[in-house]
Amino acid sequence: MGREHWKKIWVGSAGNMVEWFDWFVYASFATYFAGAFFPEGNDTAKLMNTAGIFAVGFFMRPVGGWLLGRVGDRKGRKAALTLTVTLMSASALLIAVAPTYSVAGYGGAAVLLVARLLQGLSVGGEYAASATYLTEASAPEHRGFASSFQYVSMTAGQILGLGLLLVLQHTLSTEALHGWGWRIPFVIGALGAAVVFYLRRTMLETEVYETSADDGVASDQKGTLTALWAHRREAFLVVALTMGGTVAYYTYTTYLTKYLSNSAGLPKQTATLVSFCALIVFAGLQPLAGALSDRIGRRPLLITFAVGSTLLTVPILTMLKHAGSFWPALGLSLLALVVVTGYTSINACVKAELFPTGIRALGVALPYAVANALFGGTAEYVALWFKDAGVESGFYWYVAGCAAVSLIVYLTMRETRDIDLGRVGADGGDARPGRKPDRLPVS
Repeated sequence: MGREHWKKIWVGSAGNMVEWFDWFVYASFATYFAGAFFPEGNDTAKLMNTAGIFAVGFFMRPVGGWLLGRVGDRKGRKAALTLTVTLMSASALLIAVAPTYSVAGYGGAAVLLVARLLQGLSVGGEYAASATYLTEASAPEHRGFASSFQYVSMTAGQILGLGLLLVLQHTLSTEALHGWGWRIPFVIGALGAAVVFYLRRTMLETEVYETSADDGVASDQKGTLTALWAHRREAFLVVALTMGGTVAYYTYTTYLTKYLSNSAGLPKQTATLVSFCALIVFAGLQPLAGALSDRIGRRPLLITFAVGSTLLTVPILTMLKHAGSFWPALGLSLLALVVVTGYTSINACVKAELFPTGIRALGVALPYAVANALFGGTAEYVALWFKDAGVESGFYWYVAGCAAVSLIVYLTMRETRDIDLGRVGADGGDARPGRKPDRLPVS
């Protein structure tokens, strides 16, 4: 790929990295600030309270998906991407200055809730805007590779968050971390978002968006729910194919550190280091798997993920609980994330390849946000609920069951690799199951 393509990938994904840094540090630092806002109850109860607020952010994602998806389809991908990072900066700043229970009672928790609602709005639009931008900005033969950088940037944001946590764990006392150190990542996140805002003001719009005219979506219908309803089968397909992947992803990323600490009994520093090392390898796998999908198609990778997750989730989580030390925990975590790569590396472009240009941002944003609200955002809370009820293994079967549902979808959906993004929806052509989609000539 040329220099301009790499520049678009960088600008499109840098903001995504900051967005997800802010999103994930909430989960990573929750064990330190849970007591500051919810001082009563045992450790699991405190984490359930913060996890509940974490989940609330996901339920705002459909609203953000609708609002910012509409902006992306009507005003352009650049406008949507600039707005999302502005909202994220504001939400990170709110968390950084939120008063604790000792200062304002549950008023501090209310500020935390408002901040998470803003984060939900922002991330609900960010995913679709960046997925659409990275997919449209790349050459057709490199769409899988280019769009894989969405999860590279998402994972990089979490790696930075975990790296910062490791540094603070080794430089601050436990009392300092619980007292004020947990605020540091949110200050950094707010400043990082301000930098990305400047970068996105100078980014270029995608050629596909600027030149699309014959995509079957009238100009006054672009980014509307009416137009999305006309493509409801694709929208339901996005929900179904996201279900298993998002539950597995959040299980082995945001929840993994807590699971290793609370259930496997590893020290917090060891649990954090396991997640940090595993995520570095995971990030490196994304472009490799994305490039592979450009050669063999998207469905083989999705099917591999679903089969692996369905069959291996229960034994992996069971063995992780009894890992006992760093190396066994790291090996099992890596195995799980290698399986999840079959979904994460290509899901962005698969969803973008389903919709016409005039409804692509909203078509990806709203159904994906709904799926995340129902399954991804609640994964940690569901896991803690099973643990609190004394049947933690029930969560393992829940994750495997979600993957099994998505497997059925992957086996029945059409391949999307060779679809011409500028022609999806033109003359009635689309990528619906059972119908022949418009495709690029194959040499």
